[in-house]
Amino acid sequence: MKTVGIYSGSFNPIHHGHVMLANYLVEFSDLDELWFVVSPQNPLKQTADLLNDKERLKMVQLAVGDDPRFRVSDVEMHLPTPSYTINTLTVLSEQYPDCRFVFICGMDSLQNLHHWREYQKILDNYRLLVFPREGYDGGALAHHPSVTILKTPILEISSTFIRQCVKEGRDVRHFMPEKAFRYMDENHLYG
Repeated sequence: MKTVGIYSGSFNPIHHGHVMLANYLVEFSDLDELWFVVSPQNPLKQTADLLNDKERLKMVQLAVGDDPRFRVSDVEMHLPTPSYTINTLTVLSEQYPDCRFVFICGMDSLQNLHHWREYQKILDNYRLLVFPREGYDGGALAHHPSVTILKTPILEISSTFIRQCVKEGRDVRHFMPEKAFRYMDENHLYG
């Protein structure tokens, strides 16, 4: 059975921090593959600056390229919105019975997991690989038996920062995978 990490997010836009974390996870954990799941809407986040699904999906595909360790999935775009992690994991588990799915999230998400829909079902049925986030300790769930806290490098780069820089006319080419940056730049996204 293949062990697959599910790295879900808006990737608005994808940047080097996302790809570097994914690379770390497949090289320093038991994951065989990592799937980037592009989310149409996070029920706990504002969507005012959210670029349309198709363009975010395209940038993730360009960023990942043909690396066989990674896959890009639009599964959440075919589910009812807002998207809930438990629904995504359930659908993927049904569609790919030969895969053991592991959910990837940051310490900030773990700390707020008790606000998620059916969070206990996630903990009961899936392992979680959790990466550090400045200012968060994971809260009460940090010691849950389904949770593994990783010591990944902490990168202080965010999609919010990139969007703000683009609005200000700043060059962010070295914060993003080249093909994703070129697509964003040529299509005047976020400007």
